[in-house]
Amino acid sequence: MPSLKYSIIIPVYNRPEEVEELLESLAVQTSQNFEVIIVEDGSATRCDYITALFRDRFPLRYFYQENRGPGPARNFGFTKAEGEYLVVFDSDCIIPPAYFQAVDQALEKDQPDAWGGPDAPHVDFTPVQRAMGYTMASILTTGGIRGGKKHIGWFQPRSFNMGLSRRVYEVTGGFRFERFAEDIELSIRMKQAGFKVALIPDAFVYHKRRTSFAQFFRQVSNFGKGRAHIGEVFPNEVKVTHWFPTVFSAGMLALLVLPFIDARIFFFALAGFVAYLSAIFLHSLIQNKNLLVAALSVPSAVLQLSGYGLGFFGEWIKGKFGRS
Repeated sequence: MPSLKYSIIIPVYNRPEEVEELLESLAVQTSQNFEVIIVEDGSATRCDYITALFRDRFPLRYFYQENRGPGPARNFGFTKAEGEYLVVFDSDCIIPPAYFQAVDQALEKDQPDAWGGPDAPHVDFTPVQRAMGYTMASILTTGGIRGGKKHIGWFQPRSFNMGLSRRVYEVTGGFRFERFAEDIELSIRMKQAGFKVALIPDAFVYHKRRTSFAQFFRQVSNFGKGRAHIGEVFPNEVKVTHWFPTVFSAGMLALLVLPFIDARIFFFALAGFVAYLSAIFLHSLIQNKNLLVAALSVPSAVLQLSGYGLGFFGEWIKGKFGRS
């Protein structure tokens, strides 16, 4: 068994500034039994000069490959890893000092084969980033599936904060999708193989997400496309709840034409729409204790649901009728 406990694999694409923040957070971990492997995935703006600043603070290796996507980049990092456990973070994460301490305790107590953790807002995040973080994790928008303590269905670790034993990697072979839901696909196969997968609530990260609503819309649209791809491989993994964003998007479009069809139905639908968004506002206000973040959570939720819904439906149509 390797003496090194954790190998941290980080795929990077044109984000040197974020990598510096991430590495700085790793340098102050209370538990330091790890190495870091940076895989530059075809970036035009490389981060090798950043990684050079940290090589005397913890074991760190840097690799460059032509752009193939985050899934293959992580797999490449896995082949170079020497640790007992393989940990993947997104490059736009900041890791709290006690992250590995929390994982150590969970591994000793529950002995999971793989794990994931939630994300949390950082004090330096902008109100827009905090709003996006809220809607991505809220029980009202995603069912809390991205690592909340309360969530609908079985827990699927996400690649912004995921760990797996070397045995899991050897059995599953790592990621199969190049991008878009590659973490969900791996989580499904881990479950099918009978591995014990755990949510470690105290092993959270600060995930910055995107810096603008336009970038966020594109990101969640890709999430929707990814779920449609999952459905092509694992049909039973697309549930009724995954259609909710598409229904939400159709409902918004219906609000534009209902006044010309039936005014009573329009006002009934509008009341339901306003009540739902009001619930999001109030829930965000309670969680974030910030009026601006709560207000921004409303457009964030609309963009998230419509982006995911349109991405999912468009890719589902392609899968059914247009993909060869």
